[in-house]
Amino acid sequence: MKNLFTLNRFFVKYKWHLILGILFVTGSNYFAILIPQKVREALDLVQDKILEFKTLSPVLQKTMYDDLGKSLLIFGLVVTGFVIIKGILMYYMRQTIIVMSRLIEYDMRKEVFDHLETLDQTFYRSHQTGDIMARISEDVSKVRNYLGPGILYAINLVTLFAMTIYAMLKVDVYLSFFALLPLPFLSISIYYVSKLINEKSTLIQQQLSVLNSTAQETYSGIRVIKSYVKEDQFAGFFEKQSEEFKQRSLGLARIESYFQPLMSLLIALSTILVVIVGGFQVYDGKLSAGNIAEFIRYVNMLTWPVTAIGWIASVVQEAEASQTRINQMMDEKSSLKNTNDKIYPILGDIEFKNVTFIYPDSGIKALSNVSFKLLSGQKMAIMGKTAAGKTTVAELLTRMFDVTQGQILIDGKDVREHNISVLRKSISYVPQDVFLFSDTVATNIAFGVDDAEQTQIEYYAEKASVAEDIDRLPDKYNTMVGERGVTLSGGQKQRISIARAFIKRPDMVILDDALSAVDTTTEQNILTYFQQALDDKTAIVITHRTNNLLNYDKILILENGRISEEGTHEELLLKKGFYSSVYQQQMLHQF
Repeated sequence: MKNLFTLNRFFVKYKWHLILGILFVTGSNYFAILIPQKVREALDLVQDKILEFKTLSPVLQKTMYDDLGKSLLIFGLVVTGFVIIKGILMYYMRQTIIVMSRLIEYDMRKEVFDHLETLDQTFYRSHQTGDIMARISEDVSKVRNYLGPGILYAINLVTLFAMTIYAMLKVDVYLSFFALLPLPFLSISIYYVSKLINEKSTLIQQQLSVLNSTAQETYSGIRVIKSYVKEDQFAGFFEKQSEEFKQRSLGLARIESYFQPLMSLLIALSTILVVIVGGFQVYDGKLSAGNIAEFIRYVNMLTWPVTAIGWIASVVQEAEASQTRINQMMDEKSSLKNTNDKIYPILGDIEFKNVTFIYPDSGIKALSNVSFKLLSGQKMAIMGKTAAGKTTVAELLTRMFDVTQGQILIDGKDVREHNISVLRKSISYVPQDVFLFSDTVATNIAFGVDDAEQTQIEYYAEKASVAEDIDRLPDKYNTMVGERGVTLSGGQKQRISIARAFIKRPDMVILDDALSAVDTTTEQNILTYFQQALDDKTAIVITHRTNNLLNYDKILILENGRISEEGTHEELLLKKGFYSSVYQQQMLHQF
């Protein structure tokens, strides 16, 4: 349970829930123990009265009969009172311990979510979304079962065992020994079976992560799957993974199923021993018939707690396996350290000094000895073939990764010395892979601004040339966008993301092939506003088109992670290299 020990801090936080819960459990079991004692007193009274009844005259028999009825009525009322009090205490023990588990579950999910937001891209590139979702949902739920019902029944087990055994020993030590004789065998069985449960629970949770990842990937790529008519293939793959999950779950269920018959057998054995050994004790006059009934009641009271030992062991082992997976994720640390918490303006001077970058998860060298300088307010375009390193430049500027070698300076300060929050707030980044949230169009546009007004949203939608498209939507700006913007076209998604970048009114703008899905006229309208409204802002545009790069201060051509050409539009045309070739080809396509 070493991984579950990390949860002890929550018990300290909610100590009053736990303490009160223990008191309510103890009180409930105390009144439960009193019931068999009252049953014994009632049976012994009846037995004594029956023996005396035979020796009395009819008149006295009638009087004794009435007295016995009153006594039994009192016994019944007392036992009913004990049951009511026990029920009330049981209600409050659940209101404390179960509520505590729900509060801890809330804290855990929030803590895990907050931690995930601190992790860098390296973590997300090496972990599947389904696996992450399984840990924050299924694994946390497994742990909650331990924190709530598991602990509740464990406390109930300990207190009821202690009280019951104490009550049994007070009556007769010899009979108590035989009644409790099967328990050591029970403990040994639980020890071995719980180890198997832990191993199988870990395998089940791992397979559940695979299932979640498969389902998530399938639903996200459903359009591609349908277009290639691969539904049957994916269904078969999911069925195969589901079958593996079923077999692992059945394996766990088989092991857990051993507990119930074992518990029943041992409890039945205890009852038989009580009847046999107790019968001899009654025959010898050492015990009364009421004591035997009391003992049988005690043994029956232990039936559920003893049976629950198997369930508790299962819950604890499953929670241990789940908490291990959660702790592994919580131990992940971001390689990006924020060493600055100051708030300050950023002007937008950018300089790359001999920057080399290798992706830590794949080992691919994306940039090699790249150097350039861009002054505040200047505009620069980056071109190059696929996988030339263009997007990597944008990711390094927004500090999604840190450089492997070299240095990136913003306003003369190393990017690693900047406050990450300030840096990213000063940059509007439209990535190549546009992402829209499952919310309204207006909310997606205003994503980067907390207090954006409707007039602002509409203004920047107009500047991004998407206002007319939005007006044609069913609810216009209040239209709900499907997951990842699935209900919109590629061009609409790009322009909404550009409006999101414009409304932020940033110090620096990075557009990563953000106009690839729009026509030439729309592109021209967007870039016209881009040049006018963001005239004093530093901008980097990653593009494959050359016809709109006439007014850029600098154009970089990347090839295999290196700068192969650098200059203005006119300078690069004179070099008759990659840029000139692309420009001439695009001019020919226009005619």
